[in-house]
Amino acid sequence: MAQFVKLHPDTLKALREVNPRLMSYNVEFAEVTGGTFWKAYTPGQVAGTEEFYVEPSADGIASMYKDLMQVYPPIDLYNEKLRKLAKNLGPAWVRVSGTWATKTYYDFDGTTNGNVPEGYLNVLTKEQWIGVLDFVKEIGAKLMISMANCPGLHSAEEPWNPSEAEKIFGLSKEYGVPISAAEFANEPNMLEETGFPKGYTAADYRRDQDLFFKWLRANYPDCICVGPSSVGEGLTLGMDGEGKSGGVEQLVGENCSTADLLEGTTEPLDVFSYHYYNGVSERLASVMPQGHWQAEEANTESYLDVALNCARVYVPTRDKYCPGGEMWVTESGDAGGGGDTWASTYLDVFRTLNELGGFATITNGVIFHNTLASSDYGFLARQVFDPRPNYFAVLLWNRLMGTTVYDTAEPIREGAHVFAHSRKDGKEGVVYLVINNSLIETTTVELPKDAERYTLAGEKGNVRATVMTLNDKPLVLGENNSLPELAPVTQKSGTVELAPATCTFFVI
Repeated sequence: MAQFVKLHPDTLKALREVNPRLMSYNVEFAEVTGGTFWKAYTPGQVAGTEEFYVEPSADGIASMYKDLMQVYPPIDLYNEKLRKLAKNLGPAWVRVSGTWATKTYYDFDGTTNGNVPEGYLNVLTKEQWIGVLDFVKEIGAKLMISMANCPGLHSAEEPWNPSEAEKIFGLSKEYGVPISAAEFANEPNMLEETGFPKGYTAADYRRDQDLFFKWLRANYPDCICVGPSSVGEGLTLGMDGEGKSGGVEQLVGENCSTADLLEGTTEPLDVFSYHYYNGVSERLASVMPQGHWQAEEANTESYLDVALNCARVYVPTRDKYCPGGEMWVTESGDAGGGGDTWASTYLDVFRTLNELGGFATITNGVIFHNTLASSDYGFLARQVFDPRPNYFAVLLWNRLMGTTVYDTAEPIREGAHVFAHSRKDGKEGVVYLVINNSLIETTTVELPKDAERYTLAGEKGNVRATVMTLNDKPLVLGENNSLPELAPVTQKSGTVELAPATCTFFVI
């Protein structure tokens, strides 16, 4: 059904101010050290012309990893192209974490000679960490990490100790790029699966998070205590009750709830955090089909509401365990398992922009997209760092959308996901984002005033295009990796027809 939207910029009611670093991202610890991560899809799989399928194994998901993953070298954080593109996104939080971080030994004095100590799975060198610090400083970001908490550090019966934490916090401070936020562990509700000591329980986690935060506040009081960054809750249903259920956490044998991780802790959180993915990617669909969405569903109301439903589900938990605090989505993306085949195409832009717009209407906080430049859901392609449609979408968001969030009084519906913020340039006025997620119907917008219009679409009308257009012009890098001009067209007041499958910003 075609939709009609009338904009009322002069009578909008302010909802809240949001964090200026709302749009942030992850750099996987496995990228920094080099390590195992998801194999890339083929061009045919990305285009949807070649099926992706992995035969499930009776031995479980772990036995399938050999066909799903490969070893990659460390990311070059000094790469000029990478730094330029990251810096252009504007101020952000950079989270260096992931399951890999839980099992990493910090060999800052070079004593291991590259050999992994017993009880760890990988080694971080001083040079690699200084590369992270240089990158964060160069792009004007703030740094967040999670801690090592594995059998090499302690057993389940032994309390956590700060011997490794002292290394990484001390070096960062000494180098002049302090760690500004920290969580105790990545996805701790998956317990042993995330790399914790054998037999580790939720009670052990509560004990150790308290020890870490107490140590942190005594030694690095300016660092924000974030937690617990659990994953999986809130994924059961979309707004119409027809959503998928489950995520990667259902593939593991032992897991617990967010409440299990926090109830009875004595050190308070400064920020409440969780992880969100819409479900599982094609890589894991054969072992968990109930958690996978087809590409034909990626524009639907049920699919797009998953991120917002997660936020709504977690708000009461945040209010209980971190009253008055911000809520951070410390990992966000279209699917667990490295992203869907369409994650690198225009089709995922609907989800990305809808999450940013919708989350800001629900609460204040930060969303860390997973990732900057790793796997198929990265803003940039791995190693070559070519920007994907999502990169240009969030680049435009950051250039246009200010921190004051308004209530548009428009119910979310197919063809009309309408959000409004103040202008990023500080001028009087407002910026509307209108997402027409219908693939067949035009949406009519009534503009009361002249506006600058920025309309995003898949190249040649293809929602699975790897190139996105802005006002019909392809968004690709120019000579010397120069960014394309993100120029608007002037839209006169009156009625405007928005084509199917488009996302449009109106600056009024």
